[in-house]
Amino acid sequence: MTYIYFDHAATTPVHPEVVEAMLPHFTQNFGNASSTHSAGREARAVLNQSRDTLASFIGCAPSQLLFTSGGTESDNLALFGAAAARQSLGKHIITSQAEHHAVLHACEHLESQGFEVTYVPVDSTGRVRVSDIEAAIRPDTILISIMYGNNEVGTIQPIQEIGTIARSRGIAFHVDAVQALGMIPMDLSRMPVDFMSFSAHKINGPKGIGALYIAKQAKMEPMLYGGNQERKRRPGTENVASAAGFAKAVQILSRDRYEKQQNLEKLRNAMVAKLHQLLGPEQAVVNGHPDERLPHILNISFPGVSTETMLMNLDLEGIAAASGSACTSGSLEVSHVLKAMQLPDALTTSAIRFSFGIGNTLEHIEEAAAIIATIVGRVRNI
Repeated sequence: MTYIYFDHAATTPVHPEVVEAMLPHFTQNFGNASSTHSAGREARAVLNQSRDTLASFIGCAPSQLLFTSGGTESDNLALFGAAAARQSLGKHIITSQAEHHAVLHACEHLESQGFEVTYVPVDSTGRVRVSDIEAAIRPDTILISIMYGNNEVGTIQPIQEIGTIARSRGIAFHVDAVQALGMIPMDLSRMPVDFMSFSAHKINGPKGIGALYIAKQAKMEPMLYGGNQERKRRPGTENVASAAGFAKAVQILSRDRYEKQQNLEKLRNAMVAKLHQLLGPEQAVVNGHPDERLPHILNISFPGVSTETMLMNLDLEGIAAASGSACTSGSLEVSHVLKAMQLPDALTTSAIRFSFGIGNTLEHIEEAAAIIATIVGRVRNI
């Protein structure tokens, strides 16, 4: 049985070139980047080179880039750090109902600390309305946090427009770009963004390392204490091997980005076309924005077949997919993103996320679509 991995939005396989780039820093060049001897200086050089590579790719100065343990830490650090630094100006924060839990749960914690959070709605495609963001702004608003591309349905948000409004009002603007890195061209030197979060394992890099962009004018309090690393904003012994891996993954992205995006778009379109051919558009309903979307994410509902049933059957057939839903006490909850989109129950309770990447082929699409159609037919007949 062929194993087909369609869950690249959750994590991606580490690229062989990334593994190769990391190995020497586990075995030969293992120095602590804070040490002053030659081994430490060598590690420091690797860390600096890695930061330079990522900074060049996203269009910022290396000094504006902070290495973290991943997207969740980057989101938390941006929200907690900005809130702490700006609380003398106010305690109101704006985000959307469709954010990643790394932002939503951080906002819930801030609410317990006396901050007020407005959760703006999204439309039926998962997109926020710029007018809703503007209407939610108050004199005491200090921070807006909106993700670039949604991790469940792939919808891209109007970041430029929101950032322009935030900057004109003196409000800090954070963007979770974990799914967008490499999928959307970005030049942070031209974007009205104060904080932006990234993660290596979404782009065929290693798990356990991410980055946070911090604009020169942005104020942020550290959340950890104990060292001078990362300009005292994120102390702790640096993960040099993973930084090298992150940089190599970015280099590969830079080299192959156009070809990769074209291939992902082809795979996604082929999956939609095949499922519509086999089941019909009414029985395989695509969720998310039709145009403003990431190329690698496809969220699709199969009315009459529960998400849990479909995922279980797909797994038995050797196909890895996801729901985007939280798992509580062994059962799936309906996705908060699809709830926020106010889709009918028939769609929210039958949604599956397929996400594509390295290793996927059109043959995989054909095989998976046939299996899905068989599962749908079998379950509906029952």
